[in-house]
Amino acid sequence: MLRLITGFLILVLALAGCGDVSVDPIRIGFISGMTGRFADFGLPGRNGALLAVEQRNQTGGIEGRPIELLIRDDAQESEVAIKAVQELLGLQIEALIGPMTSGMVKVILPVTEPAGLVVISPTSAAVELSGKDDLFFRLASTMRESMHLSAALHYRRGLRRIAVAYDINNRVFSESTLEEFRTAFGELGGEVPMAKSFDSAKPPVFSDLIQELLSAQPDALLFISSAVDTVLLAQQARKLSPGLPLIATEWAATEQLIELGGHAVEGLYLGQLFDRNNISSRYQSFRDAYQIRFQQEPGYTSVMGYEAASVLLDALSRRAKGQPLKEVLLRGSFEGLQQTIVFDRFGDSQRRIFTTVIRNGQFVVIE
Repeated sequence: MLRLITGFLILVLALAGCGDVSVDPIRIGFISGMTGRFADFGLPGRNGALLAVEQRNQTGGIEGRPIELLIRDDAQESEVAIKAVQELLGLQIEALIGPMTSGMVKVILPVTEPAGLVVISPTSAAVELSGKDDLFFRLASTMRESMHLSAALHYRRGLRRIAVAYDINNRVFSESTLEEFRTAFGELGGEVPMAKSFDSAKPPVFSDLIQELLSAQPDALLFISSAVDTVLLAQQARKLSPGLPLIATEWAATEQLIELGGHAVEGLYLGQLFDRNNISSRYQSFRDAYQIRFQQEPGYTSVMGYEAASVLLDALSRRAKGQPLKEVLLRGSFEGLQQTIVFDRFGDSQRRIFTTVIRNGQFVVIE
């Protein structure tokens, strides 16, 4: 019941600013994990999408029609996600923003594809989902690019043996990311002496997991996990091997990583899909609006959620009568907050990756 009430209140807020709500609205769905362990990933993404819709409604919507953002929580559970998407399809949405994780994207595509529904994920990055002629679009580059950059950087740092812990609760992402890193690092002459999986839905004893990884005598540890689990892993690593270098992926690149991690994540390296210190007027205007609306700084998924919604709204505005939405998305370019967004013929996009290290409680861009 609380989830339904929350969704209704957000819908009302998203409609605020459109003068004539008697006009048939344009309905857009949004789905992400907004409860549980991955909430720090999903909630800011929702906030970003909501802000984009509110701003569009304040300028008259699309051809005078207000935008309804219908929001659902997938709870990072397959059955919940499928049921939520079926509900949204019943409400005749024009397109769906989300899910945020590759695991949930894979779950819902067998439902959305037969229905002819365009899906735009702000953050899904699994290689498995790329190169397919379907209705799935995404703003994040695949982890192939990210892991090649990461492997090259850490090889230059003198690291040769990197052990890995990865979360199979987002298996589509974590397993493909592991293989991309293993391949890229191996081509340079490095190796992954041990890789251990865990399931964040049934959290293990992280001290035992770290102890097992350390038995392989690695030069560093790589965590393919959410911010919460990366913090828990880092805390144990700092206890058992204080000076060992730590690495994470974009999945962990939320504000909660620093808020919860504190000293344990100092010196940790990871990729980012935006630059928090960008001084462009476009990004600064978004940042100010986000702070006013949500009383907090925007993070990685806030930016990606905002951009995904903005791309979709721009495409809907450009679409001619009877023109497939997929065609509009494939033919155009869209202005993001820090870079231009262009989709290839498969709906994949290339995005600049910023390599960062955590120093004094801040994400510092190093390349």
